[in-house]
Parts: sequence; structure tokens; C-alpha cells
Amino acid sequence: MTFAPGRAPVAGRGAPGAPAGPPPLLELRRVRAAYGAIQVLFGVDLTVPAGTVVALLGPNGAGKTTTLRVAAGLLSPTAGEVRVAGRAVQGVHPEDLARAGLCLIPEGRGVFPNLTVREHLRMMTYTGRSLADIEAVTYERFPRLADRRRQLAGTLSGGEQQMLAMARGLATDPALLLLDELSMGLAPIIVEELYGIVAAIARDGMAILVVEQFARTVLGVADHAAIMVHGRIAHAGPPAGLADELSAADLGGTSP
Repeated sequence: MTFAPGRAPVAGRGAPGAPAGPPPLLELRRVRAAYGAIQVLFGVDLTVPAGTVVALLGPNGAGKTTTLRVAAGLLSPTAGEVRVAGRAVQGVHPEDLARAGLCLIPEGRGVFPNLTVREHLRMMTYTGRSLADIEAVTYERFPRLADRRRQLAGTLSGGEQQMLAMARGLATDPALLLLDELSMGLAPIIVEELYGIVAAIARDGMAILVVEQFARTVLGVADHAAIMVHGRIAHAGPPAGLADELSAADLGGTSP
């Protein structure tokens, strides 16, 4: 199974009678999920078309990370359906989804402190791309990493480590990118820089689902937003139309 980026309209934007575009790269239909006897998701519907940034917002414990885990194949839903590029993927192993073009960048960065930036990128040559190609794309997107290529990851700033985590994931050339709490622990100016890169990647046709607790950090680049509360999508729509709902959910704050 493989899938590739290509623009698709957000549901509801097409003109009546217009030909249907390609299916969204990610679609969750009435998804329920649990950890043992503890139910976490209660019928989640979510769509991420190619070439768009979708923000999934909500307070701690709302089920946002669980939604990403289900989408990435790390947690099997107890009910409902997960579709990638129009195909149901329940039971597909996470590594097979990754080979097909899905990339999850989890919260926490997960860099190896005793490896240099360049050594992190060299690890990604297992995908078949050359190190020269990976470095060229990485340093164009993240110029700061070019200056740090021989530096140990453990000595990088938090923002630089997040850039390295993103660069490592993007080296797989994914069509669908899942980001968990990109802004966690970072200064607002770094968060703004990172989300500028996210927006540029989406313009190239990638589908991006971003989980955030702090709404203002992502809404400036999001095409669509959904607010999750207690394992359900409470509100969804264009970011500009969710101001009241964000305030009610206590998500109107700035980045940490």
C-alpha cells in the first residue's frame, strides 16, 4: 500500500455537482478507542485532505494523543474505521503505514543526545535516499541545523532539537504528517518559525494533522480546526469561526 500527496478539497468546499476529488489522506469515521476497560474516544469523526493543515485542539486528557495513536496504527480502535487515502487500514502494522507514507512525530522529540545532527540524518538513509539528498532538503528547511551539523543533539536548544525531530521524520518524504504538541516547552518565536515551516510543507501537498493544547500557536496556519473534549469532537470548522468555542474550552491562551 502506498499513497502520495495531491490536493483534495475540504469537505463542503466543492461546488454542487462538481466531480469528486481524491479521497482525504486521513479519515476517521466514528472511531472509538480504549486502554483496557477505560474508554477514551467516543465516536470521533475527523478528515485531513492533502495539502491542508488540520489542528486538533483540546485540554489535557481530551484524547488528542490517543487519536494520533489510532491514526498511526499504534492503537487499534474498538469501533469505527480509519481510512488512509481512501483505504481502510485497521490491522495494518504501524511500520507498514510508515513505509506507505505516514509519519508520526510524537511529543518529546526523542533525539539521541550522543549523536550529532548529521548522524541523525545518516540514520534516515535506510529509506533509500542518499545522505546528500537528505541533508540538502533538511538544511534548506532548517538552516540552523546546517550550522549545527557536527554538534551533539544533547547540546542543542529545545527548538533546535524539535527541528531535528521534524527533519528526521520528514526525511522519509511522507504524504501524511502527524505532529503531537509541536510547541511544548518552546519560546513563542521558535514556535512561530516551526509553524511557518509546517505551512510551507502543506503548500507542497502534504496532509498535516497537528495536536496542540495551546490554540493560538497553530490557528494562524491551520485550514481547519477541531476541538476535542472528553474524547469527542465538540466543535469543528474554519479557525476564524471557533473563537467563542475556544474560550469556552479554555483554549484561547498563547503558547507556553
